[in-house]
Amino acid sequence: MSKKEMYEAKTEALLQPILDKYNFELVDVEYVKEGGSWYLRAYIDKEGGITVDDCEVVSREANELLDEQDYIEDSYIFEVSSPGLGRPLKKEKDYIRSMGKELEIRTYRAIDKQKEFYGILKAYDADSVTIEDENGNEMKFQKSDIALIRLAFDF
Repeated sequence: MSKKEMYEAKTEALLQPILDKYNFELVDVEYVKEGGSWYLRAYIDKEGGITVDDCEVVSREANELLDEQDYIEDSYIFEVSSPGLGRPLKKEKDYIRSMGKELEIRTYRAIDKQKEFYGILKAYDADSVTIEDENGNEMKFQKSDIALIRLAFDF
């Protein structure tokens, strides 16, 4: 396990009791370097959407524990936020929540001269995702070929 993965896993474990207390869902944790600074980000959600106040409550409680446990060597900025509308599907629960909904899939390489696909999520497993396009055709993608997969949204 890399240092990055260890920090993310420890942070998930640290946050879970706080989130359980407020009935929030932990969508993701990431530890990334951007513009010379390290960021530890937690993305949280709840039914009906997350608010700035929700993020602040979690941030305050988590900051105390992060300072106490002090397991991250580098100096970093801790952020808690909503995952946003365009959040990618990463975990099993994301796929479960998205069954029967329209997805956007972007592939690394063109398939039949296109890299962007839209369709209703019909099935998934550890290695693949199947969607049904607007013409009723099923398309199966290997997860290793997918650059981005998320809920499609219309404006």
